[in-house]
Amino acid sequence: MTHTRRTRRTLLAAIVCIVTMAASAQAQELIPNAYAIAPVGMNVVTVGTSFNKGDLAFDPSAPIEDARATILASTLGYARALNIAGRSAQVLVVVPYALGDAQGLLMGQFQQVSRSGLGDSVVRVGVNLYGAPAMRLKEFAAHRTKTNIGVSLMVQTPLGQYYPNKLINLGNNRWAFKPEVGLTRVRGDWTWEVYGGAWFFTDNADFYGGKRREQAPIVSGQFHLLYTFRRGLWLGGNANFWTGGRVTVAGVQNLDLQTNSRAGITFAMPINRRQSVRFAYSRGAYTTIGAAFNSLGVSYGYVWGGGL
Repeated sequence: MTHTRRTRRTLLAAIVCIVTMAASAQAQELIPNAYAIAPVGMNVVTVGTSFNKGDLAFDPSAPIEDARATILASTLGYARALNIAGRSAQVLVVVPYALGDAQGLLMGQFQQVSRSGLGDSVVRVGVNLYGAPAMRLKEFAAHRTKTNIGVSLMVQTPLGQYYPNKLINLGNNRWAFKPEVGLTRVRGDWTWEVYGGAWFFTDNADFYGGKRREQAPIVSGQFHLLYTFRRGLWLGGNANFWTGGRVTVAGVQNLDLQTNSRAGITFAMPINRRQSVRFAYSRGAYTTIGAAFNSLGVSYGYVWGGGL
């Protein structure tokens, strides 16, 4: 294989990886290839949409029964590959927009509510500490990663649509922070990934009725097994698990400890050297409190820079 063809195929694989992460950042954190490397200076713009439908599980003491929701969520993302202290790194910004409808029985009476608008945007910075030095295009094309260890920090900003006089909102009116560690191991055509992290939340001082809403940290893990058919074309099985997040409102703690998991599949493929698409399906595998959604999504990405 010529150097030019090898370089092109390697770039296609990087495009798919970045598109996958950008499109998934606002999902319930099933993000394969979150620590994938790319040549320094590469940029990706991603547009994604997902259809989500399923049951909602609330605090058992809440007077809400038979709750369901349907949400159409879209994202606009931008990612750039960086050199941080000689290591491969990436910054990612995702802005979500959601159109949703929820319904259920509130104290025995049917209620329905609809919302549309911007959700809380997300900024993520990730650095690969082992196995992935910062590289220009030539070095990147020849690089073969076997083991990669990375760290990241995701920040969710309070910029989404929020009304303090409404109980259901698209934004949370608070900051959230998630530090994470990721391990990637490649064996032939197979790649397995394990991530572990935790979400930490500031308080919402203007919750419904003028109350203060606090939330305990949520500990989470992700597990991915990917099979690569050829450079940039792969199929992956995905699963996650998270627990914690008990809410306290006006000093009263709810009975809403979350112990949830999701499972799904992801298929990614390049269109050409600058374009890529991704398809993903996931569903709630186990849910105590929260959304047991079936989710189907697709995303498209366009890449430039980095010597391409």
